[in-house]
Amino acid sequence: MSQSTLDLRSSTYIGGSWRDGRGDRRIRLVNPAAPDEVLAELGAASAVDAEDAVAAAKEALPAWRGTPAPERGRVLRRAAEIAERRLEEIARTMTLEEGKIIRESRGEARKGISLLEYYAGEGFRLGGQTLPSEVRDVHAYTVREPLGVVGLITPWNFPWAIPVWKVAPAIVAGNTVVLKPASLTPATAALLVDILEEAGCPPGVVNLVVGPGGEVGNAIVDHPDVKAISFTGSNGVGMGIHTRAAPRGIPVTLEMGGKNAVIVMEDGDLDAAATAIASGAFGATGQRCTATSRVVAHEDVADELLERLVAKAEGLRIGPGLDEASDLAPAVDEGQFATDLEYIDIARSEGATLVTGGSAVEGGGYFVKPTIFRDVRPDMRIFREEVFGPVLSVARCRDLDEGIAMANGVEYGLAASLFSRDVNRIMRYVRDIEAGMVHVNEPTIGGEAGLPFGGSKATGVGPREMGQEGIHFFTELKTVFVNYAGTGQQASIR
Repeated sequence: MSQSTLDLRSSTYIGGSWRDGRGDRRIRLVNPAAPDEVLAELGAASAVDAEDAVAAAKEALPAWRGTPAPERGRVLRRAAEIAERRLEEIARTMTLEEGKIIRESRGEARKGISLLEYYAGEGFRLGGQTLPSEVRDVHAYTVREPLGVVGLITPWNFPWAIPVWKVAPAIVAGNTVVLKPASLTPATAALLVDILEEAGCPPGVVNLVVGPGGEVGNAIVDHPDVKAISFTGSNGVGMGIHTRAAPRGIPVTLEMGGKNAVIVMEDGDLDAAATAIASGAFGATGQRCTATSRVVAHEDVADELLERLVAKAEGLRIGPGLDEASDLAPAVDEGQFATDLEYIDIARSEGATLVTGGSAVEGGGYFVKPTIFRDVRPDMRIFREEVFGPVLSVARCRDLDEGIAMANGVEYGLAASLFSRDVNRIMRYVRDIEAGMVHVNEPTIGGEAGLPFGGSKATGVGPREMGQEGIHFFTELKTVFVNYAGTGQQASIR
């Protein structure tokens, strides 16, 4: 792979073969750090391609669901080994098409490998329970069975880890998959498909279609042979998918927006808090659903904390992701770049005080300076709405109760963190905070393969992802009664 190109053969992988998409549109991938550099150009997939992908997945389903679960897990184990060997290729591909710094891309590659390893093991643990029956001479137990063909729709901001944490549990559970990645980052998803193929995944088990959501995504969601949808992305698109899927009654899991707060009490370690907040706010250019977007600082330490945060922000080196020295990469594309700058203007117009940053970086590329606003009120849009860029709002509170109320006072409920040394405060915070991912004395970002990931309120619909919850979504629970009394009488008391 050259410095400025991506190895992307086509927009579709269906039934074990790469082929050109049949859509009318062209997908043009550019380097976010240097938008004049065209990385790849290809024809988009169409609704017809999506239908073909579903048909291929349906055809492959009987043999795959009949494959012993441990053998399905071995495919993922081999995929993890291959991905480890190809880690630099994965990381470089992510950095080229999404823009994130290479260190973060390597971290994401390793996260995906951990997920492959975890779900490879689930092939040996995929089972139900044996439970005592209320009736004599009845053996009662449960089993987990695959749903069938499942549709997976993934975003651009984690183009490797999120496809992995959807594809891996789906296929180890015995389902077959149609994956629609974001059109901004198809090359990383294509690498996953290539690795699974090399690992021995049979044709039709994993299929890839890259094209516009309004055509390709809707074709997947609406298809009668698709038995579940797993989506990560914006609230508007997610709720639209939920509405489309509801008449068919199929399972849906949606992981959507976040507006995550760090509460810093007067007894918190300010140096540790500043480090955590800066990494959460400016790491990945703020383009994480778990990014730290808000700080709610106790009024006694707000100024001291702000000084530390400004020093952190102004010490970041802004540059292309492939430069090992870069700390802050560009926004993913022109649209997100414009959104970041628009929210900076909104914050100014609402009366927030700009402390640092607040503008684009001159010289080309979709770079926005790390930006901090103070004097932010809970009613301001900059405090309530997801920006998805390197923009941080700092507000003040008088005590923990007010801090929690301010943190909870938004529609989202993904992640939150508290910095305090007081165990009583910590336990009250853990009890009262409205978030699915709760942190204490660490950043709002991060997750682990074996632990559930997701949020409450407008952030999430349906079961959590990752961990055992992630695989349970892709299975149907069947309860079995085996009556060995030989009488033919009713086995149940109901």
